[in-house]
Amino acid sequence: MEKTIGERIVDAMPFLDRASDIVQPKVRNLVDAGGTTVRNVLDGVWMEVPLHPVLTDVPIGSWTAALVFDGLDLVSGKPAMRNAADASLAVGVAGGFAAAAVGFSDWRYLSGGSRRMGMAHAVTNVVGLTLSTASLLLRASGHRNAGRLAFLAGYSLNGMGAHLGGELSYKYGLRVNRNAFEATGPDDYIPVLDEIELPQGAMRRVEADGAGVLLSRSQKDGRVCAIAATCNHMGGPLERGDREGDTVVCPWHKSRFDLCSGKAIDGPAVFPQSGYETRVREGKIEVRAVDENIQKKVR
Repeated sequence: MEKTIGERIVDAMPFLDRASDIVQPKVRNLVDAGGTTVRNVLDGVWMEVPLHPVLTDVPIGSWTAALVFDGLDLVSGKPAMRNAADASLAVGVAGGFAAAAVGFSDWRYLSGGSRRMGMAHAVTNVVGLTLSTASLLLRASGHRNAGRLAFLAGYSLNGMGAHLGGELSYKYGLRVNRNAFEATGPDDYIPVLDEIELPQGAMRRVEADGAGVLLSRSQKDGRVCAIAATCNHMGGPLERGDREGDTVVCPWHKSRFDLCSGKAIDGPAVFPQSGYETRVREGKIEVRAVDENIQKKVR
């Protein structure tokens, strides 16, 4: 099959898998050592969207501004343009280090082609960031033209890295809500399970009009709760996860969700699970999809 530009770039870097084998376990250990709070901050659970794409806007915007101000400096020779270029470059470098740290955190659970693409994305961006940092040092030491050239080289590499990041998101589906691609589920109540088959403390996966639904009973009041059974992070089967109180922990990457509201409590998942209203009639548990489900908003 025809390969994308990004895949051709990745194929030109045969060392990526070897480097990933060495680096990825170290990244996992480092992130895990920070505890749940650090993981949730890096994953973006606190702001309910992935953090890495938000942070990348800072270096991209700042470096683009630096490129413009460098051009104006060359044309006008005005100190204000020179100072603006240097300040924009510095803001971009600071933002680049923050984006890199969060990006490596996102990459820690990838495998196969997506892991390879992620490493290529990291390598090109890290080299670009290094060149921009060198540009700052060259400018500060009076070697402005050399600093401009280093920055242009770094900017070009970061542009390539951004392209690879786009492929990670749009081709490999990194950090997208997997529930958006599931079936919508029933608009009206349909029976899915005998009530007697759902004892307190249990979880059961059922199918409702093609949608996988995870049923449970709240330990607080015994009511039947229902959320999507497929983890929206990377598609893990929540019915195989561990139940801890009224939460379920995904068996793949340890995302934690509230069993009744679907809220993401611990990452790497940041989006809530799709939800279902429930009722019990004539000994049967019935469910229907709620209007807020992501499936209904994209179809």
